[in-house]
Amino acid sequence: MSKVKSGAKLIKEGKLSYEWARSHMQILNNTVDRLKRSKPLKGVTLGFCLHITKETSVLLMGAKELGATIACCGGNPLTTQDNIAAFLASRGIHVYAWNGQSAKDYDWCINQVLRHKPTILTDDGADMNVKAHFDKRFKDLPILGATEETTAGVRRIRAVENQGKLRYPVILVNEAYTKHMFDNRYGTGQSTIDGYLRAMNLLMASKRAVVAGYGWVGRGVAARCRGMGSKVIVTEVDPVKALEAHMDGFEVMPMSQAAKIGDIFITCTGMTGAIRREHLLQMKDGTILGNVGHFDVEIDSEFLLKSSKYVRKVRPSLDECVLTNGKKVYLIGQGRLANLVAAEGHPPEVMAQSFSNQILSVLYILKNHKKMGNKIINVPEEIDRQVAVDALKAMDVRIDKLTLEQTKYANSW
Repeated sequence: MSKVKSGAKLIKEGKLSYEWARSHMQILNNTVDRLKRSKPLKGVTLGFCLHITKETSVLLMGAKELGATIACCGGNPLTTQDNIAAFLASRGIHVYAWNGQSAKDYDWCINQVLRHKPTILTDDGADMNVKAHFDKRFKDLPILGATEETTAGVRRIRAVENQGKLRYPVILVNEAYTKHMFDNRYGTGQSTIDGYLRAMNLLMASKRAVVAGYGWVGRGVAARCRGMGSKVIVTEVDPVKALEAHMDGFEVMPMSQAAKIGDIFITCTGMTGAIRREHLLQMKDGTILGNVGHFDVEIDSEFLLKSSKYVRKVRPSLDECVLTNGKKVYLIGQGRLANLVAAEGHPPEVMAQSFSNQILSVLYILKNHKKMGNKIINVPEEIDRQVAVDALKAMDVRIDKLTLEQTKYANSW
């Protein structure tokens, strides 16, 4: 069974988007082509809780080609692309996703995926993994292991492990070098600019762009804002990252100071309360706010949407909030992922690397789960390196190899 918004037109649109993405995800295609003859996932049910985008469709269709039975739901109530969900459902994948879900709908969809009794979970934000651990209805599921896609989910999975309650091994795909360096930095960097431009259609050059957080995502966003001509300010709580931002040429200051002078705000912290009520009330008239962290907790969007004098939608993904002090503040995508709510998320070339890590990690769990233990591990180095090799090959980039003399020198004391 699938529950999606369907229709012939949606299916056709979704098929075209899938084909476009697949034609630009050669790394993942090569991985699937290399393995599909042996059908290594035959008889395996996979449960996915990911943003249902054209790039994700290539991963799911690839897993299906490897023999898997697939059940999937969206990783966020507002990020599902309905045409992709309809297309996947038409291809025999169990899909529980549509754009604009309520919190109750979102929870129901995760439940439906888990009711398929998946063997391995692939999660983005850990909502499915948390439910598999703490919802009594699913305590006896035969789960061999899981993978986690994003920073916010990694934090939650670590908390479960620290409490001694992890039931199965989890591979942190987010921690793979070929994931966080390229997906988080280049993918989120570009897609954030895309989302902001679609939402506001204003000039970024000359404006002060405040980037909250200078992890891999923040680095990418700050660099691309600077590339658009913005004067970039970084806020941080980590002294090492703050020092790095300063050395990279960005102005660094507390949010309490940045709130008074910023024109555009982008939160990338993965932490609650990056922009709070006291900051919002200090902001200039016309300030634009958005978030690209996984959960909608970084900006106090509840205060903006429920405590303003009035709120009206002025563009498809942009709400105008008139504060009690009379100033207008504009919120992108209700504080949810601006790059996915207002745009289409990461480019396919970048997601090909992340999803190659995912598919290879799933196969690693299937083969090695008995000796992995109930703990979290990073992506094995051989998988990370293989993805890098495949990426270079797909981009037609050649590199040097060590000579015998160099190898001998490297191994000599």
